[in-house]
Amino acid sequence: MPGFRSGFVTIVGRPNVGKSTLINAIIGEKVSIVSDKPNTTRNQIRGILNENRGQIVFIDTPGLHKPRSLMGQRLNDSAVSAIDDVDIVVSVVDASADIGKGDTYVLEKTPKDAIVVVNKIDVASREKVLYQLGSVSQFGKSSYFPVSAQSGDGVAELVDELFRRLPEGPMYYPPQTLTDISDAEWVAELVREQLLAITREELPHSIASKVTEWEWPRIRCEIYVERSSQKGIVIGKGGSVLKLVGSEVRGQLPTGAFLELFVKVNPNWQSKAQSLERLGY
Repeated sequence: MPGFRSGFVTIVGRPNVGKSTLINAIIGEKVSIVSDKPNTTRNQIRGILNENRGQIVFIDTPGLHKPRSLMGQRLNDSAVSAIDDVDIVVSVVDASADIGKGDTYVLEKTPKDAIVVVNKIDVASREKVLYQLGSVSQFGKSSYFPVSAQSGDGVAELVDELFRRLPEGPMYYPPQTLTDISDAEWVAELVREQLLAITREELPHSIASKVTEWEWPRIRCEIYVERSSQKGIVIGKGGSVLKLVGSEVRGQLPTGAFLELFVKVNPNWQSKAQSLERLGY
């Protein structure tokens, strides 16, 4: 189709800079779970923007960080591998936090033609935003965008720039497609998102989830923790936490879904290659 532009855009950054929120804001739908916990995103997740002028396939990546386990190293490897062989790399930093070693590491990993997004301008003062723009300019990237993924400010301008840069090309996904994540993977992600929200600081890194049976409307999802004491936190008094998680997740699924949640202890699963592979990491 003449004039139709398309391509792949990777979003990178340290944990908690708002990468997933930015992709959701661009797509206009929730395609990646969000949380204020580090490393909420554990796999490369594709979100697809479809417009008359073209199609952009966004790759959401785990936050780059100092790994403390085999899983942490695999998350970093996944993020770094997504920088290569794409049309554009977008590096996201937090407008409300000083540029630190993590941001520097990410920015040095990205190519010179990368776009830098200074996100969360809605919670930073104008002076702080200008200071951040000055701080990241020293890395010599091609362009810089102040954005609020939460409010939407600056998002349209960023998307215009992406379409301007992308070459003419084919439609990689059918026009109704918003993400490449399967229904089972999405339900497991929704379960983990709610557990992160409800258990707060108690065990975010120790939680994993996987749908093990899918016979609609019945869905069985297993939740994995590393210690028996964590199992009690996930279940809650009288099953209160699991009941709340199940209710919140069902509210985001088609009517009639029957979700069964089971909690299992898998000691040190984050450091076991076999366990990580079973969970898709």
